Amino acid sequence: MPEGDTVWNTARVLERALVGDVLTGSDFRVPRLATAGLTGWTVAESASRGKHLLLRLTRDGEKPLTLHSHLRMDGAWRAYAPGERWSGRPAHLIRVVLRTARSVAVGYHLHEVTLVPTADEETLVGHLGPDLLGDDWDPAEAARRIAARPGATIAEALLDQRNLAGVGNLYKAETMFLRGLWPWTPIAEVPDLDGVVTLAQKLVASNKGRWTQSTTGSLRRGQTTYVYGRRAQPCRRCGAAIRKAEQDERVTYWCPRCQPRPASG
Repeated sequence: MPEGDTVWNTARVLERALVGDVLTGSDFRVPRLATAGLTGWTVAESASRGKHLLLRLTRDGEKPLTLHSHLRMDGAWRAYAPGERWSGRPAHLIRVVLRTARSVAVGYHLHEVTLVPTADEETLVGHLGPDLLGDDWDPAEAARRIAARPGATIAEALLDQRNLAGVGNLYKAETMFLRGLWPWTPIAEVPDLDGVVTLAQKLVASNKGRWTQSTTGSLRRGQTTYVYGRRAQPCRRCGAAIRKAEQDERVTYWCPRCQPRPASG
């Protein structure tokens, strides 16, 4: 599932495939960009901002453009050699195709596909909090934003991209477990918010450059997480059965013994 590290890795795939090359063709299969054409534009940069992908484009005599896309839960980009079979997803899920002389980048099930002047990128990502994998990462600022809503739950706060950009369900659940936090704990009752967001950043950053997400240190199948995806399995610390529940239209996992409900809860 795309989280900050997955999107960062995807940006590197597009960087290797496209950056520095001139586009020889483009095909947009989203209504708002159906007539857009990028032939002749050079891909200058491939960047990520939280869960957002930003392909920055230049052409002599034109203002720079940014092709923005969001992967959400099911989006993906794949890079192929010219003539290679596109095997990433079913063809009906293709939203964008970008061609150069040496590669073809195909975007599947992308969301929020937008083409804007690069100078206007902030209209798309300016609301985001500090990026866990960006140069702007600032744990104090992330903690400040979270603390501004003391009645929100810690699980809700970690997923709110306005607080910190890049945490998804997996890192949310694993961060709470490692900090011993019950998912419904109000922010006002969470000690050391700086420590919480710093841990979340370390977990995400530890998986940069690889596609297998692990918070335990093991890359072996079935051993990569403490609680996420492990409903009814024994806690790796105490042996209690891991629980799963709906929370704010998402699911959450926790250990009832290692992450007890606060006495005031």
